[in-house]
Amino acid sequence: DVQLVESGGGSVQAGGSLRLSCVTSGYGYSEYCMAWFRQTPGKEREGVASINTDGTTTYADSVKGRFTISRDGAKNIIALQMDSLKPEDTAMYYCAADRWIVDPMSARDFAYWGQGTQVTVS
Repeated sequence: DVQLVESGGGSVQAGGSLRLSCVTSGYGYSEYCMAWFRQTPGKEREGVASINTDGTTTYADSVKGRFTISRDGAKNIIALQMDSLKPEDTAMYYCAADRWIVDPMSARDFAYWGQGTQVTVS
């Protein structure tokens, strides 16, 4: 199994930046597709960005050009650099992992999840 622990959330003014980190542990980390999702009350969890084992990235249209996902294999860390933040980016952000992914933007494809970290943009 893979364990995920997020950090880096907080409150920031519009136009500001935050960097989220997800520390992973467990067997087979390097074989997993990793992703960030976000969720607001009453809405479904939506895909933000993903990165595959070969480095291929996918971004939601709403964050393209503003967010960057990266993985540091040596440190088992997935990062999400968020720039030019907008109030609509306010949400709980979750790190996710799984080995067999059809749609990297679909929460249903991911079995392993962190506990989440809150991002608030005002």
